[in-house]
Amino acid sequence: MSKFIKEFKEFAVKGNVVDMAVGVIIGGAFGKIVTSVVNDLFMPIIGLVTGGANVSGMFALLGKVPEGEIAPKSIEEAAERGIATFNYGNFIQTVIDFILVALCIFLVIKAINKMKKKEEPAPEKEARKCPFCCSEIADDATRCPHCTSELPKYEPAK
Repeated sequence: MSKFIKEFKEFAVKGNVVDMAVGVIIGGAFGKIVTSVVNDLFMPIIGLVTGGANVSGMFALLGKVPEGEIAPKSIEEAAERGIATFNYGNFIQTVIDFILVALCIFLVIKAINKMKKKEEPAPEKEARKCPFCCSEIADDATRCPHCTSELPKYEPAK
């Protein structure tokens, strides 16, 4: 039993688990912000475009309204009266919410990647070769260690 507890403790305090927990918490808060942006900023504009209709409240009746009664004006009213509804407006709002969340995450990741911009490694310079025996030699060599030829003064390429 103590081995199990020890293994669980090692798992629970690993960096990956803690990082994931922080990510979930921040993701939840970020989701609330995006939901607020959708509900409080974008949906009123879409409502204006649709003639002042509340997009999330758009629905179609699936059940019949009893004879002599007036059709419900909201999803809640239909639910209270036991009339089935097809709530396509809520679906549209959820899709817009998803698209905005995906866009925000894309922009954040793009900004992070730009900040982390990896430096390309410098290309490896070509090794200096002896003009007589074609062996590899040090840049500061004055004689070839292989054929002992005197070497011309080396000037690196720019």
